[in-house]
Amino acid sequence: MDFSKLPAILTPDLGLLFWMLLAFAVIFFALAKYGFPAIVGMVEERKNFIDESLRKAHEAQERLANIEKEGESILQEAREKQAQILREAAETRDAIVEQAQEKARTEGARLLDDAKIAIEQEKKAAIADIRSQVAALSVEIAEKVLKQNLKDEQSQMDLIDRMLDDISAN
Repeated sequence: MDFSKLPAILTPDLGLLFWMLLAFAVIFFALAKYGFPAIVGMVEERKNFIDESLRKAHEAQERLANIEKEGESILQEAREKQAQILREAAETRDAIVEQAQEKARTEGARLLDDAKIAIEQEKKAAIADIRSQVAALSVEIAEKVLKQNLKDEQSQMDLIDRMLDDISAN
């Protein structure tokens, strides 16, 4: 293979190769002294930032899990309180119903007793009224019978004698 016919860029001479190596060494030295530490520092800083972000995300996830647990416990506690309030409300309702029933029983018994007393008083009043009416009627009937039987003087005198005999016999 004949290298003489190739372009000069592909077959550099020794002087060009020396200067290229020297330029490469200077640039490499400058990059190694100033560029690489800055790049490594930025990469390290970025790595630390990512690690810190991951740590914070993990902490946030743990906090969220704790908050969820607290939320569940608060929700459970609220459910328990709700159940307790409902039980207390049912007990209060039952107590109020029982009190109302007892009051109704007591009031019913009192009204029944009052009604019995009123009926007894009305009965006594009616009996007294009937007795007075019977007495008045008896007097009227006796008066009419006596008027009929004692029309003359002789029958009146006979009645008076009999009454006096009855009184003296007793």
